[in-house]
Formats: sequence, C-alpha cells, structure tokens
Amino acid sequence: MDRFGFVLLCWVTVPLLFIAVLEPSRVGGMFPPPFSLKKLCKFCDVLPSSCNGTGTCSSNCSITSICSLEEEVCVSIWRRNESSYSVETLCHNPLKPLYDVQLDDYNASTCAMKEKNSSTGLIYICSCTHEECNDVLVFLPSVSPTIIPNVVPVLLVSLLPLLLVAVFVIVTFCWYRVYRQHQLNQEQWVARKRKVKGLDCSDACAIMMGDDGSDSSSTHDNNINHNTEPLPIELDLQVGKGQFAEVYKAKLKQPSTSSDQFETVAVKIFPEEEYASWKNEKDIFSDINLRHENVLHFLTAEERKLSKQYWLITAFHPKGNLQEYLTCHLVSWENLRSLGGSLASGVAHLHSDVTPCGRPKVPIVHRDLKSSNILVKQDMTCCLCDFGLGLRLVNTLTVDDLANSGQVGTARYMAPEVLESRLNLENIESFKETDVYSMALVLWEITSRCRAIGEVKDYEPPYGSKVQVHPGVESMKDHLLRDRGRPHIPDSWINHQGISIVCATIEECWDHDPEARLTAQCVAERFSVIECEMDKLSSRSSSDEKIPAEVPEPVTTVEDRGQIILEEEEEEEKLPVESSVSNEQ
Repeated sequence: MDRFGFVLLCWVTVPLLFIAVLEPSRVGGMFPPPFSLKKLCKFCDVLPSSCNGTGTCSSNCSITSICSLEEEVCVSIWRRNESSYSVETLCHNPLKPLYDVQLDDYNASTCAMKEKNSSTGLIYICSCTHEECNDVLVFLPSVSPTIIPNVVPVLLVSLLPLLLVAVFVIVTFCWYRVYRQHQLNQEQWVARKRKVKGLDCSDACAIMMGDDGSDSSSTHDNNINHNTEPLPIELDLQVGKGQFAEVYKAKLKQPSTSSDQFETVAVKIFPEEEYASWKNEKDIFSDINLRHENVLHFLTAEERKLSKQYWLITAFHPKGNLQEYLTCHLVSWENLRSLGGSLASGVAHLHSDVTPCGRPKVPIVHRDLKSSNILVKQDMTCCLCDFGLGLRLVNTLTVDDLANSGQVGTARYMAPEVLESRLNLENIESFKETDVYSMALVLWEITSRCRAIGEVKDYEPPYGSKVQVHPGVESMKDHLLRDRGRPHIPDSWINHQGISIVCATIEECWDHDPEARLTAQCVAERFSVIECEMDKLSSRSSSDEKIPAEVPEPVTTVEDRGQIILEEEEEEEKLPVESSVSNEQ
C-alpha cells in the first residue's frame, strides 16, 4: 500500500513541476520556476561585412552567446565606413541607451534596421527577442509618402490659373524689355545727330565725337552688357599693348541702320587669366560719379566667354597716349597750359569726394599715373585711363586691406615713400600724395617738350639715362632715396614767366616729404591762375613764348619763384591804370 502511494505521488508531482517550469502563467505564478531561461544571441562585437545596406543580409557572426541578464535582447548595428561596411552583434538591456540611442521595437521577432544618429555617427540598428534573431538584418526600403490619386487632379486644377498668370507676366515683361531697348537705341541714335558743345551735371548721356566723323555715344554707358549676344563690334587695328591687355580701334555698328553707320570705339581686351584686372577697372568705370571730361569715357563692359576674353569698350582718341605724342611732337605754351591744367583737373576729380555738381563721390587713387596712361584728346586736353591698379577709398577699407594692396605701379614713377614701403596706411591722403608725385613727373615731361623753354631736346622719360630703360625698385631707391635725385630743370626754363610758375609747382609736387606736396586741386587752380595772368600779359607781350625784354624779371634762383609770383601779381594790378593813362595821353 505504501509503495502504491509513493508511485501515485510521483505521477502527480512530475507533471505539476513540468507545467510550473514551462508555463508559470497558467498556474497564476503560484509556483515560480526554479531557474530563468535566458536568450541566445549572436555576439561578435564588430566584424567587416559585405552588406551594402539594402535588402536582407547576414551578420556573418559564428558565435552564439547566452545573454547574461534575462531582460537583455539581441541587437545588431550596421555602419558605413569610408570604403567598407561593418556589423556589430551583441546583447543589451533595452531600458538603457546604447551609443546614446534608445532601443525601440525590441519585442519584434525580426531584426528590422532603423537609421539613428549615435555618439559614433550615423548607424543602422535593430533589436529583437527571438533566439539568434540578430543574425539576419532586414533593411526596409524608404517609402515616400504617396499622394492620394484623387488629390492630384484637384491640385492641378487649383494651380493651373496661377501658372497661366505667371507665364503671361513673364512673356509680357520680356516683350517690354525688347521693345524698350529698341526704342532706346532709336532715341540714342537720333540724339547723337545733334551737336553737343559741352556737358553739364544734368546730362544723362554724353557724346564724345571722334575724328573720323563717327562718334562714341553713351548708349551703353557705365553698364555691363548682359545681353545673350555680344555687341556688333568689328575690331579694326591694334593701337596699344600693355602688361595685362591689348587695345584695339574698333567699329560699333548701330542697330536698325545701314552698315556704313558706326561708332569708332576703343576696345581693351583682357585674357582670361587677367580677370581680376578687368573686374577692378570695370568696377571703377561703372561708378557714374566718375564721369568727367578729363577721365576716359566708358561705354560698356562685356564677358566674351566663347573666346575666353573680357572686354572694356571706351571712347577712342586717335592722338594716342601722351608719351607717344610728346615723342613725335613739340607743344606750344598754350598746349602746355591746356595739357597740364586738364591733367591736374582729372586727378583732382579722382581724388575728390564730391562731383563738380556737389554729389557725394567715392575718392579714387590711380596708383599707376604716367604719360603712357594718359590720352591726348582732339582739343589738346588730357584724359586719364588704365585704372587696372586703381583703388576706391571706400569707408569700409581697413588698415589691413590697405596694407595688402601691395607695392604697385611703375618703378620709374613711384614716390619715395612707395619705394621704401613707408606709406601712412591710417591716412588715405597719403595715397593721393603718391599720385601727385607721379603727376609732377608727367608735368616735367610736357614742359621738357615745350617750345617756350628755348632749346628743346629729344623726348626722354623722367630721370632719362640716369637710370635703366626699365628700372627696378632697387635702382630707383638708390637714385631717389640715397642721392635724392629729381629730373633736371635747367635755368633757361625759368626765363619764361609762366613756365617759371609751372616749374615751381612741379618742385612742390615732387617734394620728398609727402605732406609738403600740393594737392591736385591746388595744382589745377594754379593752372587756372596762370591762364588768367597770361591773358592779362598778352596785350604787352610781343611773343607767345618769351617775356618782353622791356619788363625784365629779377629771377635769380628757382627758390625765389614764390616771391616772384607775388611781385608779378602786384605789378599786374597796376597795369590797367598805367595803360589807361597812356591812352589818354
């Protein structure tokens, strides 16, 4: 009986224990399991992988591990490196962040990869609870939101009127632009037929007459040609070549006219590698306030991308630059006054912060002023050109910007302070003073070819044979700084009253001390005074070139010229009275 009871007890106890271990929930937790079953997961840390992040891939992990904690789940991480891929498999507690990423959907049966931003960069991570579920990586395709088919027709119907209105506005605007441009071309061509004697501040379009009957108008004044097609320009003859560009005489054909009507213009062509020089000169010319009778008249600028060239189109002056003109021609005293006065007037306009009309203007320094960068107009006045090294002295320029502008210009015409790099960068007037020094050398060149000085020698640039043909900075430093050399002014020059004043002005402009130099405006005013004084003396002078012998001037040295000018002015005030008394007698 006892044996039968023992057997019966065993048959009852074993099933109960089996049920309690495998399905504890069915017995309401009354019999907790004697041990916990932990998950089996792939655990290989980081391994290289051939998986490219699409479709379904295997982790290629050969190690299966039992997770140390019951609550841990299987995790896989896929990374894209610079040239390869890697997969990391491990067990992890989903309640704790992994690489700063909180696991979600860890109760899934498959390992679906999701893109996350982690502490190590962009990763794809998945988590699941089935055994070795992290061995198979499932990359879900990116699904873009689809538009309900019924919404598409509604959107098209709603947007169609707006699209039609937009198309109508664009077409109307384009038609107006073409029509307006055609009207402007016609008006400009009619305006050029009128004879223009001078310019004033209200002129919107200036006309610069050429010598061959054609003219260079302002149809494209101070603009870049933004048309899809370049202007109808026919290059005629190369008239100059510099370090950065070549200059051609050209014909600009007029629209809606016969082929024999054209404007004669000058075209300065920059190669592709000199874009910076073209842009700097174009930016300076594009300032409408730069316009002045003694500054080269600018028409337009073009980017010729097909030929990889950049063009500046300006007025054409057949007399050429001042250096070429002085080499082949002598000038009279009247020409000297006209050339020198217009040169000073042009430089003064560059340096001024207002226009002759009183409008605010950005001061500009040329920084490469020399006789080859000055053109001679038909009326024997000068106009400045070649602003490739020019600098606009805007208020936003800092000392560092000015310091980075560098030692630029032509060594022969460089001021002493430029040669030894001691410009006062905190004072913009110091840049203007370097232009005044260069202008003094140009005035000396003009004076050296004037018939009024007596014996006129062949043309030679400043410093002549005392320096090399193309002197460098070091050569000029030796002559200017060590020897304090300046171009020679013979005593015979000061026998002429007007040239004596010009020479005194030149010496004040090339003074070694920059702050002691005259301003360009002061030089222009002096030439105006000289012209007035010469008009007063014309009634007593028997020659255009020499001072009458009856009125000898006590000229002793060049240093006494300032006092001489004052004595001349006092004497001139007495002349009208003496003349009237003699007439009555």
